[in-house]
Amino acid sequence: MTKPIPNSIIWFKRDLRVEDNAALCEALLHGSTTALYVIEPALWQQSDRSARHWHLCRHHLLGLQQQLARLGGGLTVRVGEMTTVLSQLHRELGHFELFAHEETGSQWTFSRDQAVLDWCRSNGIAWHEYAQFGVVRGLKDRDGWAKLWRQRMQLDTAKLPPHRHWQPLPSTPDWESWQPNRSDRDNVFGALEPLDASAWQVHKAQATAVLDDFLTQRGERYHLEMSSPHSAVSACSRLSAHLAYGSLSMRSLVQATWQRQKAVKTLPATERRTWPKALSAFHGRLHWHCHFMQKLESEPALEFRNFSKMYDGMREDCFNPAHFAAWCRGETGYPFVDACMRFLIANGWINFRMRAMLVSFASYDLWLHWRETAHYLARLFLDYETGIHYSQVQMQSGTTGINTVRIYNPVKQSKDQDPNGNFIRRWVPELSGFDDTLVHQPWLATTAQQTQAGCLIGEHYPAPIVDHAIAARYAREQVYARRRGAEAQAEHARVFEQHGSRKNNPRSTSRQSRKPREASPQLDLLEKPKSNV
Repeated sequence: MTKPIPNSIIWFKRDLRVEDNAALCEALLHGSTTALYVIEPALWQQSDRSARHWHLCRHHLLGLQQQLARLGGGLTVRVGEMTTVLSQLHRELGHFELFAHEETGSQWTFSRDQAVLDWCRSNGIAWHEYAQFGVVRGLKDRDGWAKLWRQRMQLDTAKLPPHRHWQPLPSTPDWESWQPNRSDRDNVFGALEPLDASAWQVHKAQATAVLDDFLTQRGERYHLEMSSPHSAVSACSRLSAHLAYGSLSMRSLVQATWQRQKAVKTLPATERRTWPKALSAFHGRLHWHCHFMQKLESEPALEFRNFSKMYDGMREDCFNPAHFAAWCRGETGYPFVDACMRFLIANGWINFRMRAMLVSFASYDLWLHWRETAHYLARLFLDYETGIHYSQVQMQSGTTGINTVRIYNPVKQSKDQDPNGNFIRRWVPELSGFDDTLVHQPWLATTAQQTQAGCLIGEHYPAPIVDHAIAARYAREQVYARRRGAEAQAEHARVFEQHGSRKNNPRSTSRQSRKPREASPQLDLLEKPKSNV
C-alpha cells in the first residue's frame, strides 16, 4: 500500500515569488503543497496601510499565480482572519505542516503571527519559518552582524525540487475584486487616489527586467544622480517595491550585483567608465537596507516610541494640525518641499534625499511628532517597508541619539537639486511664471513681479508657513539640549550598542570603535546627505 504524502501549506506574506523562496522549496520537499495567501481585512485597516498598497499587492499576487501555474500548481487565496482560515484548511486537508518566511513588520503583524503560533501549538501543527533578507532574529547587539549578513548573501539561492506535488484548494470567490474599506483616514486630504497610469507601469514592471536594465544600462551614474528628483527617477534602481512585496529576493539582487561587479572589472577602461563606483555605492545601500530592518526586528517598540528616551516629551504636546495638513497637501509655501510632496502623492515614490528633506521639514521646521508623519508617508510609499520606515523617520527626526542632526534648508536644497526650477514648475504649476531665481523663493518677489507671474503669494500660492531660520534654530536648541549630560550619554551608548553600525571591525570592543555615532543610511532609496543647512 502506498504511503500517503503528507500535507504542507506555504503561507505567502511579503515574499510573493517562486525564485529563491526557501519556505516554498521546503514545503514542496515535505509533501503535497497548498500555496496560500490570505487577504486579512484587519491588516488593510491599519493606519500605515492604504488602498494603493493593496492595488500593487494584488498585481504581485496575480504574477505569483501565473508563476505557480507554470510549475503545475496554483495559488489559493482566502479572505478572512488568519487563524480562522487555518481552521478551515485544517477541516479541508486534515493534518498539515505550515511553512513561511519570518516577517519584520508592524505590531499588528507580530500579534497576528503570535496568534498563528498559538493556534499551531493548540492543533499540533508544526510551523517552520525561514529567514528573510539579511535580518537575524534574536540578535542581542550588532557585533558581528555585518559578517552574518554577507554569509547569508553568499548562500546558494533556494532551488525548487524536481518532483513537486501540488494540492490547490478553492479560493474565496471574486477575491481579485476585493477592496479594503475606504475611510476618511485612507483618503486624508484627497491624497491617496489611484496613481497615474505611467506611475503604475514603473512599479508593475517585471523585477528581472528592471534589475537587468539597472545593472547594465541605467545604473552607470547611480552614485552621481540619485540626489536630484530629476535624475533619480531613472538613476535609482526602482527595485524597492519589488523588495517590499518580495517579488525579488535580496540574496538574488546582491548576487546579481556581485556578478556585474566582476564582469565590469574585466572591461576596458573606456567601457568601465563610472560603473565600479556606481555598483559599489548600490551594494552599500543593499547592505544598509537590512541594517535598518534589523533595528525594528531587534526592538519592535520603535514603531511607537523614540529610540532614545531622552527625547520623550520633546514634541508630543506640540502637534499643529494646520501645519500637518499643509505639509500633507504640499502647501507649505516652500516650493521645493511642496513639489516633492506632490510628486510623491502622484507617483508613490521619490528618492531618499527628498524623503529625508520632507521628514526633516515636518520634524524641525513644523515641529511635528514623527508618528503622524510616518503614518501618512507610509500610506503614500508604494515601497513601504515597515522595518526601514520607522528607523528612517526617527533618524531624520533627531530622536535616535546616535545620528547626526540634519536640518535640511529647503531653499538650499531647491537651488542645489533643481537649479532651473523645472521640477518646481512641473509639480507646483502656480509658480510657473516666476524666473529661475524667484521660483525658489517667490515670497521675495515684488507685487509687480507676482502680478506679472500670475501668482500672488498668499492668494494663489501660500506664503511660507514658518520662517526656516527661526524654526531651525529652535529645533536645534531643543534637540541638543537633550543630548547633554551623563544620563544622555549613557542612553545614547545603549542605543548604539543595540543598533549602531560596526563599520570597520565588527568584533572590536575598544572604546573608539564603540563610539555612539552612526553613519547616515545607505540604500537604493537612501543616500548620504552632504551639508544641508
